[in-house]
Amino acid sequence: MQTAVPASSANLGPGFDSIGLALGFWDECTVTIASEAGLVIEVEGEGAADVPRDESHLVWRSMVATWGWLGAPVPDGVNLFCRNGIRHGRGLGSSAAAIVSGVVAAQGLWAAAQGLDAGAVDRAVTNDIAAWLEGHPDNSSASVYGGLTLSWADDARAEADSVGGDAAHPRTRTATVPLHPDLEAVALIPERTLSTATARSVLPPEVRLRDAASNSGRAALLVHAVSHDPSLLLPATREWLHQEPRRASYGGSMELVDDLRAAGHAAVISGAGPTVLVLTTRDAVEAVRALAPDGWGAQVPGVPTSGARVGQVG
Repeated sequence: MQTAVPASSANLGPGFDSIGLALGFWDECTVTIASEAGLVIEVEGEGAADVPRDESHLVWRSMVATWGWLGAPVPDGVNLFCRNGIRHGRGLGSSAAAIVSGVVAAQGLWAAAQGLDAGAVDRAVTNDIAAWLEGHPDNSSASVYGGLTLSWADDARAEADSVGGDAAHPRTRTATVPLHPDLEAVALIPERTLSTATARSVLPPEVRLRDAASNSGRAALLVHAVSHDPSLLLPATREWLHQEPRRASYGGSMELVDDLRAAGHAAVISGAGPTVLVLTTRDAVEAVRALAPDGWGAQVPGVPTSGARVGQVG
């Protein structure tokens, strides 16, 4: 079974834990059922030196969790090969991509075992399982569907007492937004890393009502800006909930966001950072890249309009 899953940028300013954008950095995995019992994992590419090669590997853990969700048996022998194209610890959704890789691989293998089309996985189920495993749906939904995604928990999820859920009734809902044809994303990626857990640990437990109201208005404006009027991207990416409280943990990322916004560019922290993402138009890409400081890689990965892919090997 082969999978390919794109990176993602979460939040985009005001869309905290709900808005995600797929980015054209890709993780690829090949999973085969082995004749001998045991798990064999090989990894190359980004983060290869640091990821485990045992049952704690995130792709494998996600596969096992998915088989449990589906009521499918775990195979006795599995070979897993991963080629990572998404940089780790940069706010580009590498963990979410690994989770989605495991979910779609497990779904594809289970479908193939039943004589079904391995590539015809149920994306709503993929989305729900991945969001459950990730803990929030912004990154994972963008990796599942591609493009720009808006995700929310349905009412049944809010009332649920357990985390297992019913795969026939997904608890995470996602809508995709068609993007304006001139929209482009520039990722300014530093060499340093930042863990999501560290970034989330400094968030305040409460926010002021006026800040929540202001943030809601800009999140709504963001949807309009990315789909219909990119001239509004700068005000649409203003936010009040999460970036400022984490300024000290970002190193120079918030200072770069400040400088870019002062120059008229819609810059935000990508996910938990420290990557800075700029939403712009194609004719302004070079102007954004020219403002990248030394030590920051300016990349234009593109926005995939479709997300995770899975199919038989060969």
